[in-house]
Amino acid sequence: MPGICSVFLLVVLFAHSCHGFYLPGSYMHTYSTSDTIVAKVNSLTSIETELPFSYYSLPYCKPLGGIKKSAENLGELLMGDQIDNSPYRFKMNVNESLYVCTTSPLNEHEVKLLKQRTRDLYQVNMILDNLPVMRIAKQNGVSIQWTGFPVGFTPPNSNDDYIINHLKFKVLVHEYEGSGVQIIGTGEEGMGVISEADKKKASGYEIVGFEVTPCSVKYDPEVMTKLHMYESISPVNCPLELDKSQIIRERERISFTYEVEFVKSDIRWPSRWDAYLKMEGARVHWFSILNSLMVITFLAGIVFVIFLRTVRRDLTRYEELDKEAQAQMNEELSGWKLVVGDVFREPDCAKLLCVMIGDGVQITGMAAVTIVFAAFGFMSPASRGMLLTGMIILYLFLGIAAGYAAVRLWRTLKGTSEGWRSISWSVACFFPGIVFVILTVLNFILWGSKSTGAIPISLYFVLLSLWFCISVPLTLVGGFLGTRAEAIQYPVRTNQIPREIPARKYPSWLLVLGAGTLPFGTLFIELFFILSSIWLGRFYYVFGFLLIVLLLLIIVCAEVSVVLTYMHLCVEDWRWWWKAFFASGSVALYVFLYSINYLVFDLQSLSGPVSAILYLGYSMIMAIAIMLSTGTIGFITSFYFVHYLFSSVKID
Repeated sequence: MPGICSVFLLVVLFAHSCHGFYLPGSYMHTYSTSDTIVAKVNSLTSIETELPFSYYSLPYCKPLGGIKKSAENLGELLMGDQIDNSPYRFKMNVNESLYVCTTSPLNEHEVKLLKQRTRDLYQVNMILDNLPVMRIAKQNGVSIQWTGFPVGFTPPNSNDDYIINHLKFKVLVHEYEGSGVQIIGTGEEGMGVISEADKKKASGYEIVGFEVTPCSVKYDPEVMTKLHMYESISPVNCPLELDKSQIIRERERISFTYEVEFVKSDIRWPSRWDAYLKMEGARVHWFSILNSLMVITFLAGIVFVIFLRTVRRDLTRYEELDKEAQAQMNEELSGWKLVVGDVFREPDCAKLLCVMIGDGVQITGMAAVTIVFAAFGFMSPASRGMLLTGMIILYLFLGIAAGYAAVRLWRTLKGTSEGWRSISWSVACFFPGIVFVILTVLNFILWGSKSTGAIPISLYFVLLSLWFCISVPLTLVGGFLGTRAEAIQYPVRTNQIPREIPARKYPSWLLVLGAGTLPFGTLFIELFFILSSIWLGRFYYVFGFLLIVLLLLIIVCAEVSVVLTYMHLCVEDWRWWWKAFFASGSVALYVFLYSINYLVFDLQSLSGPVSAILYLGYSMIMAIAIMLSTGTIGFITSFYFVHYLFSSVKID
């Protein structure tokens, strides 16, 4: 008891000494007046092509000290992000109108590139203090928020294109007053460090918003070239007339300028991402969940009837008979009781089944842990690429679970551990191998397009190193643990001669494929939001809803698979193994078909065969992952259902 009290006291003291922190984002920066803040630029992106390109692939102004790339994590590199410094710099709380540079006369290649990027609706993605720039546009009287601003615009019924060369920035700042904030103060007498005594009273400014109004302004290049970078100019009103806008054509010299206005805001730093993460259509999410609950209730009713009325009644009646009566009843058995000697017969392609179950366990575990962490705010969009990086790391370390599950199932089917190394190697290479082949094909396409979305050769070696130095060894460790685990014992013996399966009026696979519609009904609304976030550049951060949908999906997959397995056993079809897997796994077929539907009807702006191939390639990876995950859930549930069902049958 004294030991418990001591531990409790230590925890209380430690908790008292800790400082609070903002969980779903990066750490807070505070700035004093006139502090220099430099904006960064990410890759140019378009919802029409889905091919990201470097910002400096276009003839934009370059920073004085040269282009410097920011450190990027694994997720950012895989997503095609390329974050560089920019010539746009601000001074905290100083409103300015500044000149940046004037380009040399545009040549034919630059004009062609600018026109192509403009007509493909490419957006410039700028970042200030880790906040993406936001543009607010009005359509039919409704304010619509967009991240980034266009490279240029093409007026209706015109062949001319105009470049965005003047940016009006509005930076929202919140005055912060807190203890122990060490900042540099700037006064009339110069710059001085705040004394130790004054640190507790120190205050600073946090950046809580970053907005832009893009304009196209025609300048006189003769006048502008006389200016130096960051020289002050007169404020500019965005022209409405096209003859006052900067056209894109050969021999034109384009001058770039910007204005910045600092506006005090009541938005606090922890809430600054709320404007980007405003969730539209919450009712639709709740409708989806309610719809799924109705499906679950319906299926649960069927399972309840199977267990309590049919199975329990048959088993109870069977157990009440004496041995002679049981022997007589054995001759009159019907339905699932007839396949008692074949139900645990080894399935076709047993090794492939074990491998797919192992990979399914790995993918399901990765998805569940990632969504739980994201729902609790550990993977904020403020940390770009963190979600994808976290998923990859989780997948690598869950190789132990994959190897264990696959080898233990192999031992159960074969009755021996022989060949476990082959199973473990296959598990480690099956799904990653499929993904690697698809990504390699897509990468050659991206390399041909000179897109920043192409994975660099160095990153290829990093991914291969992670695969063969972490994932494969851990899968082998999991497989070894699987050989040490006790094999699952079958409750009944298997006959030497397989029983003939009665002819069916319709193919059983038709029922299996149809069963996938129920899990698909659970997730298709969330699938729409996820696809929109991936392909239309929207933020997806309703992980709370996604966690609920994941739980509902697991329940539906389990129930669907159990019901279909029981139906097949009732018609004396003992080959239930693969049917149990694909009863829930067939949802992947509907996911892929829905992805094609989304491409045709919701991504009508997507142009060119390259973009369509990229979309279908990534959709194929997603569908295969969903098949392995949902199929594994259905198979494991069905296996334990069949094990329980026949554990009470006493037929020799």
